[in-house]
Amino acid sequence: MLFKGTHITNPTRSSLILIITGFLLIGGGFFFFASLGEEVLEREKFAIDGAVNDFVSNINPPWMSETMGYITEAGSVWFLTLLSLIVIAYLLFISDKSKWITLFFAINMLGISALTKGLKLSFERQRPEVIEAYDGVGYSFPSGHATGAIAFYGFMIYLMTVSRFSPKTKWIVNILLGLFGVTVAVSRIFVGVHYFTDVLAGIALSTAWLLVSIAALEIMLFRKRRNTRKKEEAL
Repeated sequence: MLFKGTHITNPTRSSLILIITGFLLIGGGFFFFASLGEEVLEREKFAIDGAVNDFVSNINPPWMSETMGYITEAGSVWFLTLLSLIVIAYLLFISDKSKWITLFFAINMLGISALTKGLKLSFERQRPEVIEAYDGVGYSFPSGHATGAIAFYGFMIYLMTVSRFSPKTKWIVNILLGLFGVTVAVSRIFVGVHYFTDVLAGIALSTAWLLVSIAALEIMLFRKRRNTRKKEEAL
């Protein structure tokens, strides 16, 4: 867990910074998504969408489009479902970590999937293009690949952070995971099936949801550790 060794009545400075930053990111993520969503509901046009699309068109040679087409699959439903099942199997049958982690990982992934589907139906924003080859069907806002990628690869960052690997290894792997997750999200613009604001909204929403899931997990692990300590002291 992230706060192992931290006492609730005397939190460390690093723990306080982490907690405050987390709450700010959660609030900021939901607020940013809501702000974009309000404009989408009013059918407003975003100048930045046109600017980004023009920019991508000018720097997007065929080889880059093809590469992004492969990368975007790493955020598809079938791919993330397969990876999630592998992670769950590992956590349940191989890892010695708390089974609460498995539960909250599942909540994280199933929750963001349900949220995304419900919000797409609520906003009913049309895509810039319908391209079935890149899962570019259905409504556009928010980007499902963006929400799924951030939720999954973000939780992998959490698992790496609480692992027994060296700090250097954690930093390297976490940076790569973060960059890959964002690249998967941005790939939706390069393959032409999402607006820039779809992707931004997906990243903001999923980051907030991911942090809520991790915060709930950390609270559960903290309470479990506290109860265990009380039982040991009572013996």
